[in-house]
Amino acid sequence: MSPAVLNTLEDFYSLLSTSLKNQSVVKLLLSKYRGEDKSLNRISIRPITLQNEAVLSFVFEHQTNHITKNYDYLSALDEIKTLIGDTFKSAYLTLLDREVQIEFSKKGKLQISLHKAKQSQVAPANHNREKNRFVDIQRPFLTALKVTDKQQKLIPAMSNKWKQINKFIEVFNQALEVSPHDKKTPLNVVDFGSGKGYLTFAIHDYLRHTINNDAQVTGVELRQGLADLCNETAATLDHQGLEFVCGDVKTHAPKQTDVMIALHACDIATDYAIHYGIRAGASIIMCSPCCHKQIRPQMQSPELFQPMLQYGVHLGQQAEMVTDSLRALLLEANGYSTKVFEFISLEHTNKNKMILAVKKSKVNAQEQAKVLTQIANIKAYYNIQDHCLESLLNESAL
Repeated sequence: MSPAVLNTLEDFYSLLSTSLKNQSVVKLLLSKYRGEDKSLNRISIRPITLQNEAVLSFVFEHQTNHITKNYDYLSALDEIKTLIGDTFKSAYLTLLDREVQIEFSKKGKLQISLHKAKQSQVAPANHNREKNRFVDIQRPFLTALKVTDKQQKLIPAMSNKWKQINKFIEVFNQALEVSPHDKKTPLNVVDFGSGKGYLTFAIHDYLRHTINNDAQVTGVELRQGLADLCNETAATLDHQGLEFVCGDVKTHAPKQTDVMIALHACDIATDYAIHYGIRAGASIIMCSPCCHKQIRPQMQSPELFQPMLQYGVHLGQQAEMVTDSLRALLLEANGYSTKVFEFISLEHTNKNKMILAVKKSKVNAQEQAKVLTQIANIKAYYNIQDHCLESLLNESAL
């Protein structure tokens, strides 16, 4: 049993050690960083298994990237002891049945509070990384969307969709943690091309029921039948603040949006979606581009590349790289920190790239000018006369 009262850090470390042994640790979050690395925001710590060994995974969450380090339990405890107090002034330990908050005042006074968990926690099965999910498989929306059966067991045919949902929420969670948006203020989310609503329901459920944010989520779908079906499903569940409308990124009028999502937006639809997100002042923009038709016929590659680009697949890959690189740089030029990385392929396309942009709290004019020069140089190198996103941004600036 965990102690009813914690008075000292040693009490806390004893509780943590005991909880690790009985596999009741869900996560430990270290925040209020006061160290020398100004880019480090916090450290998220979770138990996982690597090569059949139980370890603690430390994710050092920097402003522009995350670094993961894994420690055995003994080394991890030693590391945590060096971090709490001097380097991090706050720690939040989540166990299966309770939560512990540690706070240091400006004068260094320690305060430890212990209370029951806000909601039922699920222990990672065998601390397995693959089962360390961001989405609770017992959530009702998964059954309603036929990802799980009536016994809330995963339907085998939906295993890829289940992985995609979890990866999507993981990526979103990481972006939200470093975004300038106040986590207590209700988020306004727009998901273009919401389809059957898997990810739309998932992000709404995560915001409302996991982090207690009274988000308003709108799924925008071109097919009226799918929008109606999703609205009917939402009406049968506890999903207040979730709606689906018929339309697309070109017809949906921009309004205040904190999170803009557009997965599998074909060709220049991705440019229109990113443009929407920038105009709407979105803190987070998540896109998975598909088809890259606009840039490819414009590109004139150097003669040196011709032997490689005689193969159509290579020409297509080059067009994708240039198109999405320009999109990422244009986002950078408009005040975003941007990543381009592999995601999980959607069921209707084998494309697996995601562009993730998080709005910066401050914009550096010199950096913007440098990025704009890089964009101009790339366009000149490939003799590109028109990039849809750039044209849209120029038009809206007039």
